Amino acid sequence: MGRIVDLLAEIASEAEEGSEGLTLSPDAWDRFRADWRDEDVEDALVLVRENLLQSELTDAADSLSARLVEVLGEFGGVAAYQAAAAGKARIPLDVIGQLVRRVDRLEEVLEVFRDGAPPDRRGFDALQSHLANLGIAPGMIPDEDE
Repeated sequence: MGRIVDLLAEIASEAEEGSEGLTLSPDAWDRFRADWRDEDVEDALVLVRENLLQSELTDAADSLSARLVEVLGEFGGVAAYQAAAAGKARIPLDVIGQLVRRVDRLEEVLEVFRDGAPPDRRGFDALQSHLANLGIAPGMIPDEDE
């Protein structure tokens, strides 16, 4: 297993981003061919590329999700939520609900990959609570002070 990890690390340091994805110079190919079959080097190159893409995807998803938590959290306040429920928001309430469900799941998944602190979820969590209480009598929904 250690040899494969070494190969992946060497390929990651040698590979260059080209128009066709990650590539190795002819010199690098020759060095790797001394110890590895072409198929092994190609497979390792694919794994390194997929790992880099996964890292980019995770970073982009983390950034997008944090921003959506912030934006959707604006609807967590009682007045903003009531305005959205009354159809006065630029985003319809059903779309807000769909976004909240998807972002919540994305946040769960990102916890595995995230290095830094998660975004402030207070407004977002309040919005989830409002959406969960949708259809409940108005007197049952707590005031913003609570």
